[in-house]
Amino acid sequence: MTMPLEGRVAIVTGASRGIGREIALHLAEKGAKVVVNYSSNQGTAEKVASTINNLASSGDGVRAIVCKADVAEPSQVAQLFDMAEHTFGPLHIVVNNAGILDSKNPTIAQTSDEDWDRTFQVNCKGVFLCSREAAKRIVHGGGGRIINISSSLVAKPVPGIGAAYTASKAAMEMMTRILAQELRGTQITANCVAPGAVATDMFFAGRSKASVEAVAKSNPFERLGKVEDVAPVVAFLASDQGEWVNGHRSSG
Repeated sequence: MTMPLEGRVAIVTGASRGIGREIALHLAEKGAKVVVNYSSNQGTAEKVASTINNLASSGDGVRAIVCKADVAEPSQVAQLFDMAEHTFGPLHIVVNNAGILDSKNPTIAQTSDEDWDRTFQVNCKGVFLCSREAAKRIVHGGGGRIINISSSLVAKPVPGIGAAYTASKAAMEMMTRILAQELRGTQITANCVAPGAVATDMFFAGRSKASVEAVAKSNPFERLGKVEDVAPVVAFLASDQGEWVNGHRSSG
């Protein structure tokens, strides 16, 4: 069985549930050792790591650990990367998936200072902090991948659906493009994956059944995306096959 990510070490932020959980599982299935980051859902994060370790063959040992870290806090991000390197060795893959969306979906006029600042702290500053650490550390592992999870709302914004969320993801996408240029010659690529509406707890929060059905109908396949639709794209970008893709945005 081919394991395209065998020997690779990955950090997946916000990996205790939803898209992040599936990405962590999928990278592990492809052979990677994974650090499952979480900020508040320790129990679910431990279940993700346990699932990965139970799937591993008897001789593989530990292939996943959990690490609590708020990606908006520089000291905690540094500790996250330290733990990954101490446990598994040099890093190869960092997936910046952690993000928040106000379930009330306020308009700009309704958005508080606190909600705006916290959304940018996690969705944009968090990606900056993790990307900065990755740019310094991955190179010592012989090159690798930085993959940031964005949103289709950046290309097609919808009024009244998370103004701060959409703006923070747009800023993160531009940062990714700049990062890809800055990392020339390091064998590190930086890309975005921008899923459409995906059936996760974050998507369903605060939405009526009618609004969910309307969003599903607006998609080409007339259904919501699944987390299983997103993870293989991330795994491709993380693999050797994805080395020629750099500074791009994969959307769906």
